[in-house]
Amino acid sequence: MNATPKWIYGTAWKEQATKDLVLKALKSGFRAIDTANQRKHYFEAAVGDALTASGIDRSNLFLQSKFTFRPSQDDRLPYKPDASVREQVEQSFASSLQHLGTDYLDALLLHGPLFGEGLCNDDLEAWSAMEAIYHSGRVKAIGVSNFSASQLEDLNHHSATRPAWVQNRCFAITGWDRDVRQVCQRHGIGYQGFSLLTANPAVSQQPAFQAIVAKTGLTPAQVIFQSAKRMKILPLTGTSSPGHMLEDLACNRVTLTEDDVTIVENILLSE
Repeated sequence: MNATPKWIYGTAWKEQATKDLVLKALKSGFRAIDTANQRKHYFEAAVGDALTASGIDRSNLFLQSKFTFRPSQDDRLPYKPDASVREQVEQSFASSLQHLGTDYLDALLLHGPLFGEGLCNDDLEAWSAMEAIYHSGRVKAIGVSNFSASQLEDLNHHSATRPAWVQNRCFAITGWDRDVRQVCQRHGIGYQGFSLLTANPAVSQQPAFQAIVAKTGLTPAQVIFQSAKRMKILPLTGTSSPGHMLEDLACNRVTLTEDDVTIVENILLSE
């Protein structure tokens, strides 16, 4: 799939239900799937089983995985622990292709920097290895996850290839990750937001938000997801409910006003 997806189905924390839920997501209409070669939180091979069982042509899918450093893995490593970072990236990527039954990915993300502040040599070595995979044509785009605005600027400064994507947990109390989104807008980087619902339970309790729900007849989730899209956030949802899958995909069934979106974007900033 060459076009930018409008939705991504996230597969974290689903364990033995992964194959069944990915199949349900595909049946509901999702065509972009996010996973990671991190067995601690993802079951990437089961995602691949679902893709095979679905019978959907590879050209109609957007498949995204991640390289995860050793400290965020358990003992089920997709690479040799004594290998160099560059070798680990290549081994993890080759394993992802095997898991997913494909010879290329649409996106490969660095799952997060090693430390909370700044970038270290291992971060830059991993990115350089990802750049090599990108230039080989085996992945259509590379990006990062769980990066701060300053880390993203650092990566832009130190790398030959700017990330095409940033994927972050998105908190309303920070203006839906406004600082990072502003860096993305300056550099032409796509922004993927996850935990839009679970990270923001206070949003649905705000009277101004409840008024939008009442006025439009949209569900609270639909208001958040449509607002996110209008803020140029590509939303991930990992719902396990087929009903919610369909509702999420239909979040634009009633159009929010610009004022509605502004209210949602700033809903918790005055708290």
